[in-house]
Amino acid sequence: MEGRRLSPVQRRIAHYLGEHLHEAIFLSSVELAERVGVSQPSVTRFAAALGFAGYPELRQALRPLVLGGAGGGHADLLGERALVRDALDGEIRNLTALRNRIGGWSAEAMSAAGSHNPVADGLMGVVAELGVALAGSEPLPVVGVRVSTGLATTFAYFARRIHPDVRLLTHGGSELADGLHAARRAGAAWVLAVVLPRYPVEAVAALELARELGLRVAVITDRADAPFAADVILDAPVGERLVFDSHAAPLALAMVLVEAMADAAPLRTQARLEEYERMTEQQGVFVTPPSCGESASTRSG
Repeated sequence: MEGRRLSPVQRRIAHYLGEHLHEAIFLSSVELAERVGVSQPSVTRFAAALGFAGYPELRQALRPLVLGGAGGGHADLLGERALVRDALDGEIRNLTALRNRIGGWSAEAMSAAGSHNPVADGLMGVVAELGVALAGSEPLPVVGVRVSTGLATTFAYFARRIHPDVRLLTHGGSELADGLHAARRAGAAWVLAVVLPRYPVEAVAALELARELGLRVAVITDRADAPFAADVILDAPVGERLVFDSHAAPLALAMVLVEAMADAAPLRTQARLEEYERMTEQQGVFVTPPSCGESASTRSG
């Protein structure tokens, strides 16, 4: 299954096979579907997604793992704990790959920059330049629909702390189109979109509309060769081991972009953050943590 884009239903089938291989190799596609809680055509499509003509061919390929052929010592492929551990290991690899791509400051750039923020090679250079562009776009529309809503909302929440006019657009269709039109009329130059797999048609249509309106488009996604056009693509892989994707690396990349926006307008950033801190203190927005050494009994008493 390495390198294959499986749907959540197909991942459920894969997980069941991994945990019940001794039993599953004797089941028909109908019986397997009943055990997993999916439709029989879903089992057939799963086998086809792995390159087999049908489920019988997949079952035949799996039988040696149990019946003494190659790999027989790994009959119990992955229990639930091993699956979760493997998923977390995958996210660590994704974050490590992102760190290696984004941490590549060149000695020449560091020397030339002096006390200023250096322009990095590779991905960090793109992020730094994009941070300047997004910081200067007023307003700044941020788009994220379906699974991308959460990451877009997180980005917008923090970007609002340092940017005067961030407009979050998380509803598709005509409402999203209205938001893009309004942002363009108000003077927006850029739109930042989060488009994570599986890529919604309405999100791709929104990117096309934005470009038609004259907006430049930046996208946070999972791969550089994503099936849509954008002026800037920031890619970080998603975790694909569990039934649903996990987004640790795209989230980290989004926060690095917020940092670049803050660095692009340092005086404005400082002023807005200080104003925000005053407001939260006056309104009592956050719980004050206990001082070091204070006991629970002291706090409750």
